Amino acid sequence: MTTTDQRPAGFRDLFVATRAATSLVLAGGIALHAVNIFLTTSLLPTAVDDIGGERLYAWSTTVFMIASVITSMLVSRTLALRGPVGAYLIALTPFVAGAVIAAVSQTMTVLLVGRAIQGAGGGMLAGLGFAVIQAAYPERLWARATALVSAMWGVGTLVGPALGGAFAQFDAWRWAFGVLALGGVALAVLVPKALPRSGGDGVRAPIPYVSLVLLTGATALISVASLRTEPVELTALVAAAALAIVAFAGWERRTPVRVLPASTYAAGSPLRWLYLGIATLAIGTVAEAFTPLFGQRLAGLEPLVAGFLGAAVSVGWSGAMVFSSGAQRAATVRRVTIAGPVVLAVGLAVTALFQREDAGAGLVVVWVLGLVVAGAGIGMAFPHVVVAVMRTSPDPAEAGRASAGVTTVQLIGMAIGSAVGGLLVNLGAPSMVASARYLLFGLAATALVGVLAALRSAQPRADAVEEQLQ
Repeated sequence: MTTTDQRPAGFRDLFVATRAATSLVLAGGIALHAVNIFLTTSLLPTAVDDIGGERLYAWSTTVFMIASVITSMLVSRTLALRGPVGAYLIALTPFVAGAVIAAVSQTMTVLLVGRAIQGAGGGMLAGLGFAVIQAAYPERLWARATALVSAMWGVGTLVGPALGGAFAQFDAWRWAFGVLALGGVALAVLVPKALPRSGGDGVRAPIPYVSLVLLTGATALISVASLRTEPVELTALVAAAALAIVAFAGWERRTPVRVLPASTYAAGSPLRWLYLGIATLAIGTVAEAFTPLFGQRLAGLEPLVAGFLGAAVSVGWSGAMVFSSGAQRAATVRRVTIAGPVVLAVGLAVTALFQREDAGAGLVVVWVLGLVVAGAGIGMAFPHVVVAVMRTSPDPAEAGRASAGVTTVQLIGMAIGSAVGGLLVNLGAPSMVASARYLLFGLAATALVGVLAALRSAQPRADAVEEQLQ
């Protein structure tokens, strides 16, 4: 739904009487998924002490992420078949069921089954949060709505470890999953009242099985690679994953039954560059997973304090989006979109430069500031890149498919970044300082690819404007 209303848009417009429930559902769905991702970082050690299965410890995240990636690729098809209300209820059903299974599990194997089912629902919830924005809000609110739902990843980074740690502290880790299940039920009750019922045409679009197998295989290889410590083995797995991604892109270009919209592969389309920009910004968030380790080993921080060091990126991300999402002039939006990955790279590089053994409180403060700046770079650019994706096609169905692809690209970027991050950390071993610098400088270099993506994504639109003027 679009409008020519050019009044300045504020966050309060998302919570007027007619939109408050919608905003709660879209933001709440991503918040549940994000909290669920980070919950196990502080919860799982206690769960392992209770039910055993330490050898399967790392697979809790692996099965969750693989399931999330698969279902995120089915968002646009579910929306076309069932509409926003039906799609959200379909997503919430496995999320709640998986949380209940995890809560009552007596073995690690059962817990992993619950986590996989949760991931299936969570991946769809994350994709729907972006895909439904177009139908639920007027165009002038797209950037604000994108900022709101994106900020929920920051909420997950803060609330997830805190929630898991609190329940683990009282030896009640099962209740953490119970809280997530109750949250999912509450959201399901709100969905029919909050979302538009239009949008589902009842047409069963063919499922792109080959694309799903290739991309799932790549994600699985990347996830397994992130668990390995041998550099040669890790490099081989990442290379195999890269080949699977290349094969995926080649197949998608040739087949009419694909995961990403057709415009991704059209000559002159900015969509491929916009997706690349989203992927590089997502890779920058990988610093969150490793900085707690650096805080413990290099500064002697307590685990809980070190865990919140990782949240510094999300704090910068969420805070910057509040201000950046208000930009409306085309020139300002373009400058912010290009500057975002530059700021991300600078923040990561500064943090890398100040990695030291036996770091004191002063250096930790510098790390926090550097990570907040890095996060601000993500927050500056992200909402505008997502809105640009929404505007790549005048066809609402094609634009909806493009929007649904945002989460798939984001999750793949995070998975790739985690694997490459693990490789860089292992290359620096046994020196933790070297590991930290390799990782942070490597992520900073990757962020600069986002500058190229921002420049290229703007070029086709500029060319189109010139053609119209001639």
